[in-house]
Parts: sequence; C-alpha cells; structure tokens
Amino acid sequence: MPMRRVPQHVMQAFAEDIFRAAGSEPSEARLVAAHLVEASLLGHDSHGVIRISKYIEWVRVGKVVPNQHAHLVTDRGALAVIDGNHGYGQVIGKEAMELAAERALAHGMASIAIRNSGHLGRIGAWPEMLARLGLASVHFVNTSGFGILVAPHGGKDRRLSANPIAAGVPVSGGAPLVLDIATSAIAEGKIQVARNKREQLPPGMLLDGHGRPTTDPEAFYADPPGAILPFGGHKGSGLSFFCEVLAGSLSGGFASNPQSATAGRLVNNMLSLVFDPSAFGSADAFAKDVTRLVGWIKSTPPIEPGGKVLLPGETEEQTRSDRRVKGLPIDGETWRKIKVSAASLGVAIPKV
Repeated sequence: MPMRRVPQHVMQAFAEDIFRAAGSEPSEARLVAAHLVEASLLGHDSHGVIRISKYIEWVRVGKVVPNQHAHLVTDRGALAVIDGNHGYGQVIGKEAMELAAERALAHGMASIAIRNSGHLGRIGAWPEMLARLGLASVHFVNTSGFGILVAPHGGKDRRLSANPIAAGVPVSGGAPLVLDIATSAIAEGKIQVARNKREQLPPGMLLDGHGRPTTDPEAFYADPPGAILPFGGHKGSGLSFFCEVLAGSLSGGFASNPQSATAGRLVNNMLSLVFDPSAFGSADAFAKDVTRLVGWIKSTPPIEPGGKVLLPGETEEQTRSDRRVKGLPIDGETWRKIKVSAASLGVAIPKV
C-alpha cells in the first residue's frame, strides 16, 4: 500500500470528524485532532495520526473516556495533584499545564502531578506550551502497567514503560528549544510505524521473545512478545526507573506493574516541574545567557563537511516547514486503519 501525502487541513478536519463521531464534544475533538496532526507535522509520526485508530479502539472498550477534565485532588499552592479520570490526555495535559503556568507565575515555580490520564500524546507539546509563556520546565512520564514494554538493563523481558522525559526553555526572538525523548531506545509507536512500512529497525533496539537481539518489528508483537532495550544501557534504564517513581509512584498513579490497580488500561502519569526565570533573578539576564549558550553550541565546527550542529527541537521545526508544504506522509497501513475507524463511525473519508 503506497505512502500518501495528506494536507494538514484535510487531516485535521477528518480527525475532528472521527473524534466527534466517537463521542467527543466539538472542542475536545478539535484539540485531540490538532495535537495528533501537529505531532505528525513535526515528524513525531509515532505519536501522530497513527494513534487515531488506537484511540477509537480504547474509547470503544472504555479505556479512554471522552469529555473528561482535569480534577484537582491536592492543592498546596505551588504543588498540585490532578486526576485525569481516564480522559483524553490532550485535554488533561493542556488544562494541567494552564494550572502549572498560573502557579509558577504566582510562586516562582510549580510542581504539578497528573495521574489517571489517557495517552498524553507528544510529551514535547507540554514544555513547548510553557516555553511560549516564558517558562522553563522538565517533565517525567510513565504508563502504569498497560504499557510495560522495556527490558531493564541486563534483563531480557518487559518490566518498564517507555517512560519519556521532556524539557523546554524559551529562547528570546526564536522558537522554544524542546527536548523530547523516550528512555527506551525507541518509542513503541515507531516500531509500529516500521511494521506498517514493512521496514527493519536499526540494531541495538529490540529483543525478541526469547531475549535475542533482533531488527524485525514483527518480533516485538509476536508470541512470546519481544522487548525494547533502554537507551544508553544502564543510564537509560536508571532514568526510566526514576520516571516510574516520580511520575507513577509519587503521583499516586502507580509505577509499572501488572498487579497495579490500573494495569489493565492505558494510563499515563506525569510529574511536571515548572520554573519562572524572573523568580530566580533577572528574566533578561536569563534570556541573554540562554542566547549566549545557543550561540556557543552552534559555533562548533560540524564533524561532517556541510553538516549542521542541531539543538533540541530544531529538527522538528525543519520538518514542520517541509510538511506544511508537502503534506503529512501517511503509510498505507496507517491510512487503511484510519479509514476503517472512520467507516465504522459513519464518517465520510476525504479524497486525497
């Protein structure tokens, strides 16, 4: 099945129609669709429109509940805990970050924990949102049970979630710099993308169900299932462990464990630490120092002739510019699944 290019506005309208038909209010459908389309626009295909059919499946079986909102369960000023009531993470995340910005500006910093949220999507969206408000932040995420995918360092089967870490900082006169990484060697969604495209993965990312290294994405979904390796050996594994503790255990949303109360459904938990630079001294001095750092890093000669030294988020901005013009690249299998979801809900399929 061929790859196709779908214009951003066409995909946005199509996704909105699907989520409305699945029970979301228009504002929620618009928000969830925009988040997924934006992820694809930035090149994060694993967290983009490939997720539409999976989200609809979760709604059908009650693992995601439409039209939920962030529920404040603990309020200590600069510290707050939010329960997502298993709603769409795009809604819960946005409302939580709005609260985080309000509290950070009031107190100088804020610690916001989210538990029991649906899939929070592209985690980099949250530090990016805060950076555009002039705030720096770091975020730790886990999936409490349903998303156990990763073998710990030295192990051969699944024990941890993919456990992303994201951070963001505003840059004076430019786009925010955003780090968005999984502590696993690859995100599960990227394995699915490779599977849909019938492509092999680079070595050093996967084990098959018998603990043997493999490059075949099918081996990850086989019986027995395979496992993803942590990035950087013990370093990624250690960071992943603390994502479980900080995002899962601390929030009350649980660390990854098949015996946890939420093990049977997709639940994301996130701890966000948000900082107002002006509370630490001069906001202007902070901005200038970040700008000097950017210039210093970019001034190093590239290893490859004609190459570029890229900072976090710059690849995404380049991809955004390209895909706005050319459209979103969607592989045939992903497009087929989206069409099946749309047809099952009575949603008209656009011609592309």
